[in-house]
Amino acid sequence: MKVGILTGGGDCPGLNAVVRGVTKSALKRGWEVIGFRDGYRGLVEKDLVALGDGDVSGIIIRGGTILGTSNTANPFAYTLPPLGSVEKPRDLSKLAFKNFRDLGLGALVAIGGDGTLTMAQQLYKRGMPVIGVPKTIDNDLSATDVTFGFDSALNVATEAVDRVHTTAQSHHRVMIVETMGRYAGWIALRAGIAGGGDIILLPEIPYRAKDIIKAVLDRKRRGKKFSIVVVAEGARPEKGRMTVTKVIKGSPDPLRLGGVSYKIAELLDNSSVGLESRVVVLGHVQRGGEPTPFDRWLATGFGVKAAELLAHKKFGQMVSFRDFAFTGVSIAAAVSKLRRVSPKAQEVRAALAVGVSFGNSRITG
Repeated sequence: MKVGILTGGGDCPGLNAVVRGVTKSALKRGWEVIGFRDGYRGLVEKDLVALGDGDVSGIIIRGGTILGTSNTANPFAYTLPPLGSVEKPRDLSKLAFKNFRDLGLGALVAIGGDGTLTMAQQLYKRGMPVIGVPKTIDNDLSATDVTFGFDSALNVATEAVDRVHTTAQSHHRVMIVETMGRYAGWIALRAGIAGGGDIILLPEIPYRAKDIIKAVLDRKRRGKKFSIVVVAEGARPEKGRMTVTKVIKGSPDPLRLGGVSYKIAELLDNSSVGLESRVVVLGHVQRGGEPTPFDRWLATGFGVKAAELLAHKKFGQMVSFRDFAFTGVSIAAAVSKLRRVSPKAQEVRAALAVGVSFGNSRITG
């Protein structure tokens, strides 16, 4: 069999480990492997590279993806020049199928998040043999217990929270650390707990200004002249909206978030807490760097399991990690809903038990 691989959506640590896992497993079975450059763009524009054992040796420790990626190359609404434009997206899925057949491919492995996998499901429904591998630092795919890239992003975010403690204590300030997480607040939640955050603001728990101010004032009354706020980029006030910095036309998810931390800082600076606020926006720092040992292990397992699903022709499935075992689930089930933080979750209750505020007094555990 001849297998194609692509990495779509945002980059994250562990992508190369998956490419390596799929490629090495496929080569041991006597298959050929090709990689498409820049996600679905490579499939649509027939931009590819042959992958041999030497091409994937030593890449397990590297962040990003050797194949490149794109979060705007949608075969069903293609906007990349010269084949498409933002103003008039083109359905180039037939061209993608033609290239697939012309290359003599027997299957495609699509590695990505909900956008990439939704496109993979559309291709599968139209007859392309596809296997999906879940990738997102947000950890928000419901059909798997964890996605690779999340642990690496969590480590970066936790270290940032750790580091601002000394500045907060020394200068008697409120330090606000903004993490990624547009619809799911897993990074902010776990980094906030692990880093000893005092207030954690999540997309799933709309905050109230008076409750954030009260949490800081309560700490001050207890003699604690600083506070650490960890906020996910998708956090929003009750009866309010997420903070959108810009809209990218042609993107599967056109909203670009960021800046909610500055709103929280302004809120505190204009209140009666009497403490200065400072903001640290982590942004794409969370996506970069080497993957953690756990993510390397997890991504390798995902890649090997993907090759196993290919061998058994279980197309239309996504690799999943459940109950500490690798398995396959339908891509359709994987992208049907997001895995979000429940306000009643055990780890939310644990945070409340040690005095963390979620900026909403209605959340009591």
